[in-house]
Amino acid sequence: MAHFESKMSSKGQLTVPAPVRKQLGLKTGDIVDFYIEEGEAAVGIVARNKSIGELAGMLDAYRPGKGRAVSIEEMDEAVGQHLGEKHDRISREWSEWQEFQRWRQSRNRRPAE
Repeated sequence: MAHFESKMSSKGQLTVPAPVRKQLGLKTGDIVDFYIEEGEAAVGIVARNKSIGELAGMLDAYRPGKGRAVSIEEMDEAVGQHLGEKHDRISREWSEWQEFQRWRQSRNRRPAE
């Protein structure tokens, strides 16, 4: 297994080493997911620029002896959970934005003192 390192900036940013970007096919704007197993000092990363078929079992390769194959049903469940969480977040942010707009309009309607 190859090893690469990156130093975190004061803003919490990391530069993904060129060989890692090449291996994952990463380009500007790609999203990378980080997976942390509770109690572990290791992180798995997955580039979202891959198809679901290419992602299947990808994390297991980085955790020899600890991983297991994930079924299509489990992947569907995880995708559904993610989309549900995303929907909830978007709904919450929309409500907050609407509430802010109402507050802003009420401030603009006040008579000048």
